[in-house]
Amino acid sequence: MDVSFLGGPGPQRGVGVVAPFDFALDRELWRWVPDEVSLHLTRTPFVPVEVSLDLARLVSEHETLGDAVRTLNAITPEVVAYACTSGSFVGGIAGERAMCEAMTQAGAVPSVTTSGALLEALGELGVRRVALVTPYTVSVTRSLQKYVAEAGVKVTGCAFMGLTRDIWKVPYRDVAGMARQAVRRRAGADALFIACTNLPTYDVIPQLEAELRMPVLSANQVTVWAALRRLGTWAVGPYQALIDPAARTGPVPPEAGAGPVLPEPVLPEEEQQQEGST
Repeated sequence: MDVSFLGGPGPQRGVGVVAPFDFALDRELWRWVPDEVSLHLTRTPFVPVEVSLDLARLVSEHETLGDAVRTLNAITPEVVAYACTSGSFVGGIAGERAMCEAMTQAGAVPSVTTSGALLEALGELGVRRVALVTPYTVSVTRSLQKYVAEAGVKVTGCAFMGLTRDIWKVPYRDVAGMARQAVRRRAGADALFIACTNLPTYDVIPQLEAELRMPVLSANQVTVWAALRRLGTWAVGPYQALIDPAARTGPVPPEAGAGPVLPEPVLPEEEQQQEGST
């Protein structure tokens, strides 16, 4: 059959994505991407270290990022994104900026990181007070709090899971439960951020925005949004304040008797039973 009348495929615009070696949510990233954009993923080399501040530093070394970006140069992406939350906040704001510079030097294209994209998204939404959810340990979570505070944004509450591996296996119900706890621990959050590009969030964001009546941001969401913004296009997805202004509403009223900013790890019962063996 002659198919010459079909011509070739439509032109694609490329986003290069550097992800940590254990990143498992490629399909989630694609869900925010419009049809005319392609994602080209590469991963950092494997290191036998569990999720921790040490791992965050190892997977974000400039030489490692530069090598990863150079593997993408042959397919000429228009922007490169480093899809790792902890790896991009572990060095503070100055460290994040230096990572972008290193990637841009290696690829000669604009670069973004997950944590840089978070601050960009908070600015876009006018957020000055944010609640946090992380799957991380205490030390990694505190590092995120410090990074956000350095940007002049107040952390109003935080719930975390204390995990060091298999973060992509956390079910939506646990993510939603942690989100509710983080928002209600202190008054006045303007938005909620769910950290870690390996934590599934796509389908839970609309539910939480409707329930909590505030913007809900996630690591993968802000990464894709910021990268596509450099291309002059928008991420796609249902009922998300970051990409749909019609979804932007006021914050949820806080519950009385809020707890401390950084509580003891709050884990679902089955995770509490498993954590000691991981």
